[in-house]
Amino acid sequence: MGGLAMLAQTVTRPVLAGEHRPIKPGRDSVLIVVDVQNCFTAGGTLAIKDGEEVVPIINRVGKAFENVVMTQDWHPRGHASFASSHPGKKPFESVQLSYGKQVLWPDHCIQGTTDAALRTDLDLPQAELIVRKGYHREVDSYSAFMEADRRTSTGLAAYLNVHGIRDVFVVGLATDFCVANTAIDARAAGFDVYVIEDATRAVDLNGSLAQAWTDMRKAGVKRIQSTDLVLPA
Repeated sequence: MGGLAMLAQTVTRPVLAGEHRPIKPGRDSVLIVVDVQNCFTAGGTLAIKDGEEVVPIINRVGKAFENVVMTQDWHPRGHASFASSHPGKKPFESVQLSYGKQVLWPDHCIQGTTDAALRTDLDLPQAELIVRKGYHREVDSYSAFMEADRRTSTGLAAYLNVHGIRDVFVVGLATDFCVANTAIDARAAGFDVYVIEDATRAVDLNGSLAQAWTDMRKAGVKRIQSTDLVLPA
């Protein structure tokens, strides 16, 4: 990937108070595309409302990035996060597991199924790494960096550091779970972090979306739109 390049910001006119300077991702930037899979879009086992709408935005944004990492929810059958693994429990209820509170989900993203596959309409040929998460049966993993037990690392932070990455841009599904956890953990790992809001969609379970944005803001995550980026013509 070569040497480090400072994040370039360009403007074509004076920037007024409250406006953002357009951001041009550099060679030290990475786009993390979170869980844009069949299971989280229309027709999937845990479809997020309008989840498929992020794909063309991500494809457009992706052209500005030399470095792209993708994540993939990848659960074994009988995973601890499935309501079906807890007799008497229903999806979207919660239980206490060894690492704390766990939201229960419908069975989804089962390893090796079409449901778990990345969307075929993603156009990111430069993607260099796919991080599979949630494959340990007894531990969930929303974040691309840390599993839910908060002890087990995916190794992504070390990978990005070795490759000279300083700025992390996060897109994908869902804003209030895997996107937020990935962004917050990226900040904890020392990166400058941006969430591109219009390239995400949310579950919004019992106020989870508002809480996620509050948590991200407190962690120092920057909330931007795809229009804030300098994109190739």
